[in-house]
Amino acid sequence: MPAIAAAPVLEPDIGRLRRERYAKLQAQMAADGLDALVLLHGPHVAYATDCLPQGVDATHVAANRPVAVVLADQPRPCLLGGDPGGLDVDAHPAVWPDIDEGAADLGAQLDAILGQHAFGGRVGIDVMTGAMLRTGVLSSAEIADAANTLAAVKLHKTIDEMACIHQAQVRTSRAMASVYEALVPGVRRSELAAVFLRRLREEGIDANMIDVIFQPMARRMADGPRTTTGHLAFPTWSGDPVYAEGDLIWVDAGSDYHGYASDFGRTWVVGRSPTPGEHRCFERWLAVMDAAYAAIAPGATFAEVCAAATAADASHRPDGDRPWMPHFYLVHGVGVESAEMPFLGTDNGPDFDAANTLAPGMVMVLEPAIWADGTGGFRAEEIVAVTDNGWIPLGGGHPYDPFEVPT
Repeated sequence: MPAIAAAPVLEPDIGRLRRERYAKLQAQMAADGLDALVLLHGPHVAYATDCLPQGVDATHVAANRPVAVVLADQPRPCLLGGDPGGLDVDAHPAVWPDIDEGAADLGAQLDAILGQHAFGGRVGIDVMTGAMLRTGVLSSAEIADAANTLAAVKLHKTIDEMACIHQAQVRTSRAMASVYEALVPGVRRSELAAVFLRRLREEGIDANMIDVIFQPMARRMADGPRTTTGHLAFPTWSGDPVYAEGDLIWVDAGSDYHGYASDFGRTWVVGRSPTPGEHRCFERWLAVMDAAYAAIAPGATFAEVCAAATAADASHRPDGDRPWMPHFYLVHGVGVESAEMPFLGTDNGPDFDAANTLAPGMVMVLEPAIWADGTGGFRAEEIVAVTDNGWIPLGGGHPYDPFEVPT
């Protein structure tokens, strides 16, 4: 493993974060020829307004869906519903765009907002609910898909966005250190999850992003859940297993700090040190990470990073097989979404990877996975940000216990 500089201590300036994001949105709207944006997807609303989505049951979330409106010529966004709190937004009454009456109300509010301003008539919308389609919301305007506009502004992070991701990862890592201490033979998954959630609260984390995964992995794929592709089944249902000495546990978790996600992944062994075979899987994983790190630089293509990672483990794999789970990726981005662009090594295919390049401000989660059937495997995740001359780690430094890094 190469000597990696310690992650910088980054603290976000939230006021500056909001201003710069809004300016990026308006600049991208101008580039895309949009006069307004109407945003319903929770992370997009948070990006435009800093109104964070509530952590509520999925069957109820649509009933509390805030809507953000960004106008090309206005200095602050409009927020329909949600809690404006101390946000710099124009607050409007709540709407319920998933039912016909609410969608009609949304249309009336949008007409009123847009009618107050010089409006050219091209609107980007990120989500069109069935009710919005039935009621013809903004049927008099030219509607465009806002997905590419939001993808473009989210792709390159500001220093404050990086700081939020860094803080999310550092705090999640500290919570996981407490979980690891509690991992002993006889403990249940629900007990570990309780430790994790309690520690997140103590760390000032805003929300838990996923149902935290502590998955006991079968040593042979034939003994685990069947998959249609014949590859590893991860992650699967959570359940509430009781862990026994020697269990191989793959960990995955994500939490939210000021609307930005962490992504924590590690491999643990319950109650003992790794076997030589398990440690060889870890060393192969380290070699793949070393090669990927060496290939990450502004201007490098996604394909070059994938090729470097693949070559590092080629002697252990069938020709053409790659050291990551094919239903996932070698790399995914992270930001207001737990997985967003850039994606490297996906089923988008080699032409996609060859056509796209890394650039400063991209934040990437590397998650190769090594498997040796009959032994098990190793999987972990690390976050890096591409810089002008290379990359820096974000939230790094969490140990690989019980595995030891070779010196």
